[in-house]
Amino acid sequence: MSADGSTMQPRNGLNVSFEFFPPKTEAMEETLWESISRLEPLSPSFVSVTYGAGGSTRDRTHRTVRRIVRETGIRPAAHLTCVSATREEIDDVIRDYWSAGIRHIVALRGDPPDGIGEAYTPHPGGYANAAELAGGIRKIGDFEISVGCYPEKHPESRDFDYDIDLLKKKIDNGATRAITQFFFEPDVYFRFRERAERAGITIPIVPGIMLQANFNGLKRMAGLCGASLPVWLHEAYEGLDEDAGTRKLVTAHVAAKLCSKLQAGGVDNFHFYTLNRAELALSTCQLLGVKAEQREPVGVA
Repeated sequence: MSADGSTMQPRNGLNVSFEFFPPKTEAMEETLWESISRLEPLSPSFVSVTYGAGGSTRDRTHRTVRRIVRETGIRPAAHLTCVSATREEIDDVIRDYWSAGIRHIVALRGDPPDGIGEAYTPHPGGYANAAELAGGIRKIGDFEISVGCYPEKHPESRDFDYDIDLLKKKIDNGATRAITQFFFEPDVYFRFRERAERAGITIPIVPGIMLQANFNGLKRMAGLCGASLPVWLHEAYEGLDEDAGTRKLVTAHVAAKLCSKLQAGGVDNFHFYTLNRAELALSTCQLLGVKAEQREPVGVA
């Protein structure tokens, strides 16, 4: 078993995992399953499937992870949030996942139903936050539980100490892995990891690597989650608004360079935010030396 709790053996010293979101349309569903098919040969440790804002894609998330179990050899991780549901309703979902053979849940507080930036109010009778949710999951089954963390501080947190204390509560309640919000400077991750280690946190802290080639979209995401975009990144995408092909090349290069610097600092697990597109994930993994397993053609002696 690897350091992150998976049974996959790393290649080139690395384990990778991928995040998808549930499709809204038939065309998007086709794109998603094509991406999953193309990335499966990389033998990811797991693939996660998100919820929409306010838990709005809950049913689609359930259908997607169940299909991954049925039709692929990949271990899925289902995102689960505290939003817009009672404890009883969420506990029923957890039991359904267990019955469907899903053994990994990404436990998150979730975004307010009215959108990111609005005040968050726990649902009456629901789980108040991700730490409580992790505890509820652990009581129901022996799940692998991943949780989120913010290397540049959660936008709603008063300081880093609060963030670290909340992460410790998640771990005390059963979390086995933390996955970071995206970032672009390796020192951002290393400083956060050092803070966590000083606080006695020993679970793997897996860097979340964003693969968004639309820089305007990336700026919107960063503004919502409090991630900083360094000057050099703005300069890298300058003048490329109408050149999608070059933006993709830049994105894969930036992601691979970040991962290489993190690997030099002892990181061997990476979680890629794919936006349901395989190309950039494949390109980045190729640059890192993580390649598809070679299978002998049928009929070869």
